[in-house]
Amino acid sequence: MAEAERIIGTPDTPEAAGTEPERGETAPPRGRRRIAVLFAVAAFAYTLDLVSKLLVVAKLEHHAPIEVFGDWLEFHAIRNPGAAFGFGAAFTVIFTMIAAAVIVVIARLARKLYSLPWAIALGMLLGGALGNLTDRIFRSPGIFQGEVVDFIAPKGFAVFNLADSAIVCGGILIVLLSFRGLDPDGTVHKD
Repeated sequence: MAEAERIIGTPDTPEAAGTEPERGETAPPRGRRRIAVLFAVAAFAYTLDLVSKLLVVAKLEHHAPIEVFGDWLEFHAIRNPGAAFGFGAAFTVIFTMIAAAVIVVIARLARKLYSLPWAIALGMLLGGALGNLTDRIFRSPGIFQGEVVDFIAPKGFAVFNLADSAIVCGGILIVLLSFRGLDPDGTVHKD
């Protein structure tokens, strides 16, 4: 956890605020933390995922798939006890614990967040993790063993949902921000 805190933000101590940036870095902006943005993006992603799953369960489950773009993309409701591509169906409880840990780490480290792009990326991760965790807790076959509702089915690819999309998009954004040298605390590394 300490390593994650080191990577994701700067300490909120007076000593840290008065330090000079290292060579090749710019000072973090003095401004508002981006906690509200993080939680707003997370709430938006979570709400979209939850509403889409409620619609899928009510209207599409136990029905024929709906073709969206011919046979290239269809909506097809399935219940997934595992991870991507259905792997790890026997490890549902472990996936639940991982999602819960991700949520705790993001929420704990949010107080050190000053970068808007990082707030958006972490908000997508948080919203997606909450969406899938909700399924794991509240859907059958039981608490912490629930199956995730997946319904977006591209031809020749895994069936996924909007929470999975938010997690992947947030992860891609984090990689891009890291390559650009932007840290969550707003510092920029010029390597």
